[in-house]
Amino acid sequence: MNTTTDASIAFIGGGNMARSLVGGLVAAGTDPARIHVADPNDVTRQALGDDFGVRTFASAEEAVEGAGTWVFAVKPQVMREVCAALIANAQSARPLVVSIAAGITSSQLDRWLGGGLAVVRTMPNTPALLGAGVTGLFANAAVDGVGRHCAEALLSSAGQTVWVEDESLMDAVTAVSGSGPAYVFLLAEAMEDAAKARGLPPDAARILVLQTVLGAARMLVESGEAPAELRRRVTSPGGTTQAAIETFEAGGLRALVDDAIANATRRGHALSAAND
Repeated sequence: MNTTTDASIAFIGGGNMARSLVGGLVAAGTDPARIHVADPNDVTRQALGDDFGVRTFASAEEAVEGAGTWVFAVKPQVMREVCAALIANAQSARPLVVSIAAGITSSQLDRWLGGGLAVVRTMPNTPALLGAGVTGLFANAAVDGVGRHCAEALLSSAGQTVWVEDESLMDAVTAVSGSGPAYVFLLAEAMEDAAKARGLPPDAARILVLQTVLGAARMLVESGEAPAELRRRVTSPGGTTQAAIETFEAGGLRALVDDAIANATRRGHALSAAND
């Protein structure tokens, strides 16, 4: 692996998640000149260059020149095609390869790039756009301590990181945290609709729901208490909260959440098979 902590970083793909990581790196003090971004879209390249001062390229082959870390930020459906064009470059440069594509395994990515490479498979989530994300990471056997440090520094620029040692668990990471923000958004959407159905004005319903979700999230993060304990503290016997919680439980909320995450996990596995 030809990686040093001061080598250039090449992003293959300049979409929202890549943009959040680039922004996090620059905010953390990385020299923008060290960051290369390849994207076929002229507008995307222009915006990245204007906003962060990074070097942008129309082709991945140009962007990876001299880069010690390659970050693949393209859709899973096109990953194999993108890798095929970079095999010679990868075998010559021996970079640290980082992927943020759902369902693409480290062995697939390594094989598509010619084999024998250090690969870190990751799954960030959309709050990374605000620097409040969380990323699960898995490193193949070729990744050394320097590679782990580089990958963690890269992804921690957008939030917290969690390493898993069994790659089969990455589909569960995707189901829980990668897709998880949408579950919270769905709950907020349902709460807002219910508030308006009770007669609250739309503006008031929106503020009440958004601040409730924000406040609850902060309590979960900052209190250090388990979710069950926080729930218990606000559920007075015979009160309004208990009436609502009993309704959720009677409706099978826990089983429904378990089924949803199980289905999302299976879908992640299917994405890998479909793109092999």
